[in-house]
Amino acid sequence: MAGLTKEQLAKLKRELQHRYLKLQKEVRSELGSSSDQRHISLASTLNDVGDNSVVDMLMDLDATIIDRQVHEMRKIEISLNNLLGNNFGNCIDCSEKIGFDRLMAFPTAQRCITCQNRHEKIYAHESNPTL
Repeated sequence: MAGLTKEQLAKLKRELQHRYLKLQKEVRSELGSSSDQRHISLASTLNDVGDNSVVDMLMDLDATIIDRQVHEMRKIEISLNNLLGNNFGNCIDCSEKIGFDRLMAFPTAQRCITCQNRHEKIYAHESNPTL
């Protein structure tokens, strides 16, 4: 398990659990605030197409934020399962150890820095939408 000590693993587990709970609260808060209801009531008072498009954009933004948070929660769940199954801290590309400092900065990291840099260079174009 990537040569991590029990103390390091416990610290990483606490960090992952803490972040998961924080994200869970954020998602609940976002869903509970009924932001869509605010936007819908705002849209019902507007008669301008431009104003309606702003309301649509705000609704999409709310959905995107929640989607990003849920996606991160899924990554945390995977990392916690890997931690329990002694499959945590090794790069998925080269199987080398991922350093503790990197894991503390980014506990859901699945690649060592070298492989992550290579991955980003190869797949950089995928996240850049074009018209």
